[in-house]
Amino acid sequence: MKFGNDMITFEEAVAYLKDMPRFTVKKNPADSRDLKWFLKKLGNPEKDLRIIHVAGTNGKGSVCAYMSSILHAAGYRTAVFTSPHLVDMRERFAVNGKMISEEAFLQVYCAVGDALQEANSVNPGVSLPGEEAAPEFVLNFYEYLFCMALLCFAEEKPDYCIIETGLGGRLDATNYVDNKLLTVITRISLDHVQYLGDTTAKIAAEKAGILRPGVPVVYLDGDVDASAVICRKASELGAPQIPVSKKDYTFLGFRKKYIDFSLRSEYYNYISLTLHTIARYQMENAALAVRAVEVLFHSTNTEENGGRLYAGAGCPAVEEIRQGILGCFWQGRMEEVLPEVYVDGAHNDDGIRAFLDTVEQDGCTEGRRLLFGVAADKDCRHMIQRVITSGLFDRIAFTHMRTARSLSLEELKGLLAAYPEDRFTMYTEADAAFREQLAGKAPGERLYIAGSLYLVGEIKESLDHDQF
Repeated sequence: MKFGNDMITFEEAVAYLKDMPRFTVKKNPADSRDLKWFLKKLGNPEKDLRIIHVAGTNGKGSVCAYMSSILHAAGYRTAVFTSPHLVDMRERFAVNGKMISEEAFLQVYCAVGDALQEANSVNPGVSLPGEEAAPEFVLNFYEYLFCMALLCFAEEKPDYCIIETGLGGRLDATNYVDNKLLTVITRISLDHVQYLGDTTAKIAAEKAGILRPGVPVVYLDGDVDASAVICRKASELGAPQIPVSKKDYTFLGFRKKYIDFSLRSEYYNYISLTLHTIARYQMENAALAVRAVEVLFHSTNTEENGGRLYAGAGCPAVEEIRQGILGCFWQGRMEEVLPEVYVDGAHNDDGIRAFLDTVEQDGCTEGRRLLFGVAADKDCRHMIQRVITSGLFDRIAFTHMRTARSLSLEELKGLLAAYPEDRFTMYTEADAAFREQLAGKAPGERLYIAGSLYLVGEIKESLDHDQF
């Protein structure tokens, strides 16, 4: 693929993107150029997309996946932008549940790069007397990928475009789009506190920044303080509020590697659903997705229905909802990658609690092992404390990860000093740790891998490259 005057490969494009800054800081306050300005340079690819915007702390990607699967089962064409990826950067761009081709990736990569070069070629460094010259306009890693997604999806012309926020919501790159049909806010808990705030209320305020006037918001009514913030913001904007809580769904039981549960539906009363996972926390995310799809097609009949919402034209049928939920796959969330080997992306304190809740009820009678890695900017002390004191694991292996964000072995040793047990081992490399734990696993014994999406990605990459 030609990039400017040079030919570029998919691998070279990925390498370039990986080297881009994660954050950019505007150095000249007088410079009014931002992502909205650049999207105009791209021809505003978002303008014809019908966007569903999803924010939250945990469960965003799963909700996006469930919504896409339901809509696809009902015959609609979907496009989904999510983050992060685990192995292949193209995972972030999905059309009808499948990541885009390398050719399509390269095409939009080059288109964004060419537009960026063109934007910086007009009167570079020119300024009026007494004014500071505008610096080169740059995109950070996430902004570049988001622009690529919009160009790709504009070309694909999906019926619905589902977009997951990266960090927060109010200041997130994805929030530069305004033509939203629906907003969804998943579980809110403490994470990224250095950027979003140290209370669930402060974090909720950032997430609620995705709301728009008159646009319905479906949200998880789990944390009292977070819900109050979301409702207040929605009321200010005249945005209809649709809460989903634990009372709306009921766990019915495990069936081999499936979960049966019932869901109280606005349109269908009570419906029975099956998840192809052992992750109990996915009931919550599936419930949010079903409710969001219902609201997407809502209508109001004042005369016949007393002003209540009812299923409008095109709303997926019950069987299509069942098919979409059952057929959904979202990698890295209690995913069985080998027989009795599960990876889970739990990467904050609330996620670890949900992970342990599932493990506790997994029905395993032959013993459990855990391979655990964690990023240094997380609540490491409490996460480690939870997995150790749970008493669910016969052996726990802690590992350093390749990412610069990984908790160092020295820091890890310091945290483990309070637990002088011989069932702990430490590794400098996740791949070596995985191989050794897998080799030591007894028949029927279950191995879990959790603590970080970086760790999940490393393990899945190992599985892709090697035979086990």
